[in-house]
Amino acid sequence: MMRRLYSVLIYCAAPFATALVLWRGLRDRGYWQGLGERFGWGRRLSSAPTIWLHAVSLGEMSAAAPLARALRLKYPQNPLVLTTATPTGRARARDLFGDSVDVRFLPYDTPGAVARFLDRIRPRLAIIMETELWPNLFKECERRGVPLVLASARLSAKSVARYRRFGRLFRGIFSASSLLAAQTPEDAERFIAIGAQSARTHVIGNIKFDLELGSGIIDQGRELRASFGSARPTWIAGSTHAGEEEQVLAAHQELPSEALLLLVPRHPDRFRAVADLLSGRGLRFTRRSSGDVPDGATRVVLVDTVGELAALYASADVAFVGGSLVPIGGHNLLEPAALGLPVLTGPYHANSKDIARLLLRQGAALQVADARELAAALRLLFADPKERRRIGTIGRHIVESNRGSAARLIELIEPLLSGPLSAAAARPSASC
Repeated sequence: MMRRLYSVLIYCAAPFATALVLWRGLRDRGYWQGLGERFGWGRRLSSAPTIWLHAVSLGEMSAAAPLARALRLKYPQNPLVLTTATPTGRARARDLFGDSVDVRFLPYDTPGAVARFLDRIRPRLAIIMETELWPNLFKECERRGVPLVLASARLSAKSVARYRRFGRLFRGIFSASSLLAAQTPEDAERFIAIGAQSARTHVIGNIKFDLELGSGIIDQGRELRASFGSARPTWIAGSTHAGEEEQVLAAHQELPSEALLLLVPRHPDRFRAVADLLSGRGLRFTRRSSGDVPDGATRVVLVDTVGELAALYASADVAFVGGSLVPIGGHNLLEPAALGLPVLTGPYHANSKDIARLLLRQGAALQVADARELAAALRLLFADPKERRRIGTIGRHIVESNRGSAARLIELIEPLLSGPLSAAAARPSASC
């Protein structure tokens, strides 16, 4: 009964979700791509049963890249399907893998859309990154005999209370074939509390530590830095949000005039609004998309391109990671840490609380509360190259010493792919 009620609510919500996608598409045409995929339509794959990997957005897709590459290498006979919920996640998947994998949007969690989607991709295994719990999708995988893995799974204490309020709806979504690979023992306990089977719940660590920077990233960073002006103190504010750029720019205006800021808004549909903000503050800036090289009077480079963040981190002296001065929950602190940069973060990092706590505790990151503290931290770091190197070395060591989650996950997955393909997974349903 609970799942029927849930399905009715999802059917009612789908038109509003579609309207929101269409509205966002007015500013970012990426939202208008693959509209049919959100209802389960799309190209029907006629080759062997697939391995399906879902990563909800840009950050999760980047984190999933090592796992995706390992799966392609180990199981070349099974085509890989990547799904996401955002245009930036979709673009990142295409940047990483081109046409070698099938990339599409995850459908809405209605029974019909889910059935059409699974009919088209015919998965032998489903892997969901982090915390994406969709009752109809999970139940349909169970009905078809498709093993489902929650990979690098995390769950907050607040979320446990929320899921418990829905009782059987979420308790019943973990089937006997579900495998849960949690980031921490605390995450494992929380999933068990909402219905995951303890015997099929494991702790593998955070797959984000297995990030791949690419062999040419350091060289790209050096080239970018030379074009920006090697002698200029340069910092980057990556993945920023509304209400945060104002604080970042206020901090930047307290720095010496030769300091250069690389400002990278999180969402492409905000590039114009951030450009207007820069103009309103009277700051001289260039757009990265223009190809113009900043001169000595340029104070800010507005990065209105996608897919360059790692190289831009590599070009800077200090990195501030956004979503943390406003209550978004913070973004990936590990990418700049892996590149040996001192990392600055605001007080909001619920999305990666354990990573933030680790970096802060060991001295690889510094926490700032507002624009004033951000400016003060930047002045201190710009004035002391030796301290920058010391902090950056700590961060690089933390990342290197915590790698291995992807390999542990592959070990857990291997038995699921060694058995015979179930008849339900091998054939389409009659519902589409």
